[in-house]
Amino acid sequence: MRNSKFLRAPAGSFIFYFPAAVRNLEFLLAAALFFASAFLFLFSPNANAQLPRNDSELQLFESLNRERTAQGLSALQWDAALFKAARKHALLMLNLNMLEHQLPNEPTLEARLAEAGARFAAIAENIAIGPDPQTIHNGWMKSPGHRKNMLDPRLTSIGIAAVRGPGGLYAVQDFSHFVPELSVEQQEQKVISLLTARGFQLAAATDSARKTCTSDAGLSGTSAKSMMRFEAFDLNSLPEEIERKIRSGPPGKVAVGACHAIGTSSFSRYRIALLFF
Repeated sequence: MRNSKFLRAPAGSFIFYFPAAVRNLEFLLAAALFFASAFLFLFSPNANAQLPRNDSELQLFESLNRERTAQGLSALQWDAALFKAARKHALLMLNLNMLEHQLPNEPTLEARLAEAGARFAAIAENIAIGPDPQTIHNGWMKSPGHRKNMLDPRLTSIGIAAVRGPGGLYAVQDFSHFVPELSVEQQEQKVISLLTARGFQLAAATDSARKTCTSDAGLSGTSAKSMMRFEAFDLNSLPEEIERKIRSGPPGKVAVGACHAIGTSSFSRYRIALLFF
């Protein structure tokens, strides 16, 4: 119960990381049959995102949300993609008899959560080995790094895995700030709603705004007076730089265009261009 890790979008990354590892050849031999059967279950053609949760995973989930509720925090929502990634990592830790966030030849936390289908603006992970769910939960809560992840108000979703082997219960908590998957039109409509509520009128230049969104160049082929681009993982409010633009003068006409965010990071975010007329 010594490992915790937190990552957020690259614009402001920070990590809590406490490495620990143990190796035991006899344990590897004893666990081989267990892992083989578990691996076939998890990755067989019939396996899907709706993996059944075992009693230990349910206990850890309920204990976690009781702690958050007691602190006045919102309960974390169960995320099937995070669960899939957590179960895969727990089985691999069991097979290798290692307690690590990144095992040999394994992708980073960011990459393996994305591979499982998770969409996120921030992620965190706790791992542990212990005799039972309550002992693991208590140990996490007594550790500052683990407790910080469990009670972080920025995190919204969770997937928890717990697999038992000859040496104990291997547990993984994978957290995220969930980012909904929205179509281009849905993204644009959310931003339009925010702007029209501030007095702006919609200009008939969506195509130009979308082309501007995909480019890093300035204005071209449009009669707009000015342009702004921004990236965000939450479209329920406008970034401060947009708010400053709005406050700088009377509202006029605006066109909104969305496009795929540029870059290779697995952290999810929306990219929006605004054309002001």
